Amino acid sequence: MRLTRALPLIAVIPALLLASACSGESAESGEKKPKAGTKSTQSAQEKNSAEAKRLGALDAEQIEKAALTGKTAGFDAEKVAKAEVEAGRGMQADNKACQPLASLIGGFTHLPAVGTAHRSLKPVAATDATVGSMWLASHSEADATRVMTDLRAAVTACPKGFKTLGLTYGKVESLPAPKLGDEAVGYRITGDIGKQKVPMTYTVVRSGGVVAAFYGVNMLDPGKAAIPVPVVDAQLKKIADARG
Repeated sequence: MRLTRALPLIAVIPALLLASACSGESAESGEKKPKAGTKSTQSAQEKNSAEAKRLGALDAEQIEKAALTGKTAGFDAEKVAKAEVEAGRGMQADNKACQPLASLIGGFTHLPAVGTAHRSLKPVAATDATVGSMWLASHSEADATRVMTDLRAAVTACPKGFKTLGLTYGKVESLPAPKLGDEAVGYRITGDIGKQKVPMTYTVVRSGGVVAAFYGVNMLDPGKAAIPVPVVDAQLKKIADARG
């Protein structure tokens, strides 16, 4: 089946490819930019580590190491290029109540995180039509709890959808969430991509101060779009190991 191999990233993280294309940068060009001096890089890492320690959170390096990489439970997790990740930052919903949803579409939580890690998720089996992505956001536990509270409120407040970055998301509906982590939220957003309606399924789980978001789309059967529980569970176990 060619669908899972040919589906563009815009169906996985809708805003990222659009903004990345406008910037004219490829994933490779982002990697080849001159690196900052060792001293300044170390200073940034030290500041991030100190802030994370103050909040009782995982720092940027720790959250990156905690993210799934490689084949797990039938999916292959690959790191997303920094240029594509950053293109989704700062997405604004036309309705303030919907902002938590818009931020997650862009690959971030609406509250600033100490560190984030992003992965694309591709099925190993060619017959599996579900593709998606996942990202981790490290917060203090209080902020992570607020992210989830605000997200639930947004799902309730925005049944008719919203607009962001010139894209229309016409319907938001709550879905059952797996009983994993400290709390979880499940929902589906229907996006209008050109003339096509794309049902996008989200599973968002909190583990301590880490918010783990999983996004899936299945153009053949939207009912099978959610990233499977074994993948989510495997990621939560890695987060637990990182937290110690």
